[in-house]
Amino acid sequence: MINGAKESGVPGSTEKSEDSGSDDGEIGASDSDEEHDSRTNVESITSRSTFSSHLEYKLSQGEVDNLFKRKWNYKWEVPALRAPNCKWRGTGDCFLKDIDMNEMCGLKPRLYKHWVDVYQGSGGTDFQSSEQRFFFSICNSYRDVLHHNKKPFYLKGQEDSSILDAYVLHTLNHVLRTRDLISKNDAKVADAQGQGGILNGDGFLDHGFTRPKVLILLPLASIAFWVVKRLIQLTPSKHKVNIEHMDRFTEEFGSGGVESEEEDEDVENSKRKKSSKPSDFQSLFGGNNNDHFMIGIKYMGRKIKLYADFYSSDIIVASPLGLITKIGAAEVEKEKDIDYLSSIEVLIIDHADVILMQNWSHVNTVVEQLNRLPVKQHGTDIMRIRPWYLDGQAQFYRQTIILGSHLNPDVNSLFNRHCLNYEGKVKLVCLYKGVLPKVLIPVRQIYERFEADSIADVDDARFQYFCKKVFPKIKDSIQGGIMLCISSYFEFVRLRNFLKSQEASFCLLGEYTKQSDISRGRVWFFQGQRKIMLYTERAHFYHRYKIRAIQKLIIYSLPERKEFYPEIVNMLEGSQNMSCTVLFSRFDQFRVRSFRACNEMKVSLENFLFLFSLIGFFRIDKVHRD
Repeated sequence: MINGAKESGVPGSTEKSEDSGSDDGEIGASDSDEEHDSRTNVESITSRSTFSSHLEYKLSQGEVDNLFKRKWNYKWEVPALRAPNCKWRGTGDCFLKDIDMNEMCGLKPRLYKHWVDVYQGSGGTDFQSSEQRFFFSICNSYRDVLHHNKKPFYLKGQEDSSILDAYVLHTLNHVLRTRDLISKNDAKVADAQGQGGILNGDGFLDHGFTRPKVLILLPLASIAFWVVKRLIQLTPSKHKVNIEHMDRFTEEFGSGGVESEEEDEDVENSKRKKSSKPSDFQSLFGGNNNDHFMIGIKYMGRKIKLYADFYSSDIIVASPLGLITKIGAAEVEKEKDIDYLSSIEVLIIDHADVILMQNWSHVNTVVEQLNRLPVKQHGTDIMRIRPWYLDGQAQFYRQTIILGSHLNPDVNSLFNRHCLNYEGKVKLVCLYKGVLPKVLIPVRQIYERFEADSIADVDDARFQYFCKKVFPKIKDSIQGGIMLCISSYFEFVRLRNFLKSQEASFCLLGEYTKQSDISRGRVWFFQGQRKIMLYTERAHFYHRYKIRAIQKLIIYSLPERKEFYPEIVNMLEGSQNMSCTVLFSRFDQFRVRSFRACNEMKVSLENFLFLFSLIGFFRIDKVHRD
């Protein structure tokens, strides 16, 4: 091993590895948590941690073959903490029942103590039974996690920082344990090299292909500013004596971004009162809306370096678009590469609901690029790389944590098809309260069901139903003020082309429509010069327009975000004959959220709609039993 180390760049050689812990100011074996008996105590604590047991496990070929089958059997359920309508479901053995909440939950001692101090300093009580302590236990199991009922920070009065703190602590624990392990082994290798000895054993296999171990995907720079700031706050004081490039980070990410703690709340509230936009829109888009960013964070003993080179970073915080740009550049220019994604062991996708409104295909592309064999060596000591990296099994050791406010078929597909962690999966299952009570006007809501044979045929079946059943009524009517709400941009383009072919009178309001065209179209629609308006969900998400002069609302495809349904329906206020028609199929189960609360009563969707039609809230057309 020493002979290989001389050529590969471990301590004592002329070339330093990017993944080595021997940089100036790096965490050393004598700089660990147990200062009195550092090596012995750190080694014993590490051996008992889930970090060590997860990374040291050796997969058999049979286990690898089973993981490729992507068949997940959820065997157990546990009620979610402080969420009576939710429960956790998981594969394998139920680890939550065996957790001792009074232990340090696998954290490094100094990190655990600092976490408790920050929690109590913010006014928190009963730390051991807190929500963030519970969710950290789930993260610390190193299973893949899907949490789709996270309260977003931009909903006023519902800020939920417990989930953020839990995964930030998990990230810090993983990074600091990795650096301690490498630094301790570097010291042993250097001692043996000086004495002419030879070291062997699996305990010294502690490297990946490259240094970055954690990737955090976020939608906006203002959210990244908040997450990195919290990451620094939860880092123990000993590891953040100096923070490099903090001023640059604040200027680039925090400019007009998430409000600082010192900002006057009265001034902010007065700004919100003057704006006609909803408060959640102002909170989300009132800051730095840049969705093209990428930053590396490196822990170096007693200091944190922001804007570190990606190959020398421990954590990479990026937007999907920022990473896609790097991936595209590496495909075009041969001298560039993205090998810093080859050794990601923890992937966190936060605010997945906002990323869905951007471009979720970018996330799929990024995940597909993770844990691939690198094209260059990058100075790594190949004699100390873990065997499962060399065997191409890194994807089975990567933990993926997906967080969002609601479930989506695309998110579900990513979780089932691309998250192959051998530890298993844990996901949250919830009954939604529904949003129909938020419809404040007495509007007649007509739900028309169309038939589709499979999920692949849904788009065509929806389009054919609209062309044959819905559009002829619009064409023969002299009534104007008809707004068509569409969830997908592809459906938007399809309907636009169809209306052009029918020489219909319409205007467009989509996410890619120019502002001048939007203003002109809104005036034409209000004055009756255009009969139909096409309005996309993403346009509503990014602008929250309040469209006037709507007489008839047709929801071609239900919105992804459930809160948009009552917002759009309430736009009918002031019209003479208020009516709303919704097209849906049996494959819209994730979006028909207004009926999800009835699952507990085991009432079928058809019967539920029929009951409402009897009491006058709905008129049901074309509802058939399968």
